[in-house]
Amino acid sequence: MKAQKSVTAGSLESSDVLITITPLAETRVEYVIDSIVIKQFGARIRKVTEEMAVAANISAARIHVQDRGALECTLRARLETALERSVAC
Repeated sequence: MKAQKSVTAGSLESSDVLITITPLAETRVEYVIDSIVIKQFGARIRKVTEEMAVAANISAARIHVQDRGALECTLRARLETALERSVAC
């Protein structure tokens, strides 16, 4: 499924994460991960992001994750919200 519009979910407050999803013309998913804890949790953040995008059948989008130390449950909630918003008409 192709992202239909640019959307955001979350914030840049401490212990939160801002997810921005932008549609792409080509059929691919581009991941950009920025995090203050990238060395410790970067691989996990990327894995969760990729798994959720695959589960949502996203095929043409740029997913930008700006993490400020969010817990995994917060990351998942923000991703779910952004992914649903991006494909809603």
